[in-house]
Amino acid sequence: MEILHVLHVFVRSLMFLLLWSKCRRESELNTVTCGSLLKLLNTRHNVRLHSHDVKYGSGSGQQSVTGVEIADDANSYWQIRGKPNRPCQRGEAIKCGQGIRITHMKTGRNLHTHHFSSPLSNNQEVSAFGENGEGDNLDVWAVQCDGIHWEREEDVRFKHVGTDVFLSVTGEQYGHPIRGQREVHGMSSANQNNWWRSMEGVFLQPSQMPLRHDEL
Repeated sequence: MEILHVLHVFVRSLMFLLLWSKCRRESELNTVTCGSLLKLLNTRHNVRLHSHDVKYGSGSGQQSVTGVEIADDANSYWQIRGKPNRPCQRGEAIKCGQGIRITHMKTGRNLHTHHFSSPLSNNQEVSAFGENGEGDNLDVWAVQCDGIHWEREEDVRFKHVGTDVFLSVTGEQYGHPIRGQREVHGMSSANQNNWWRSMEGVFLQPSQMPLRHDEL
């Protein structure tokens, strides 16, 4: 009887471990991970975070960052990377509260903000800065979400680590040469204008991590 009891306990423990492993794997498949290439939608104004090699005509004069309604524009892809002094492993799930860099795929510049006024709303200017993915410490944003990891279908906020503003859109539209695109800026308060959701993209998984463990 004692042997049967031990066997019963072993089988129950094995089933628990298998169930836990399955749940963990499913959770990993639903998270945004380091190295993922994606589009970010502002859910209040239904525009995707966007950039292009067009400089601001005022403020910093750096590369402009806007919001666009078009879903299939290749200039709206961004890569999720680790902080300059704390890179993350490809395929590793991004944790809530983690500091990240958001790098524009086409131009290799990082989402950035600083103490310049934005051209339309007079909030804080948001730009794309750096070369080949390397800028400075004002490129770091903290992901604000409710659970342990950033879930793909979850609405999240991005709070700038250096200046404490939230990545936001409030609806102001540009004229020529980027007519109809919305201003993206930093706001000091958390509100409905700074919710974002991950949309189209390529999401790396832990099983896809290279053997050499490239870091981002």
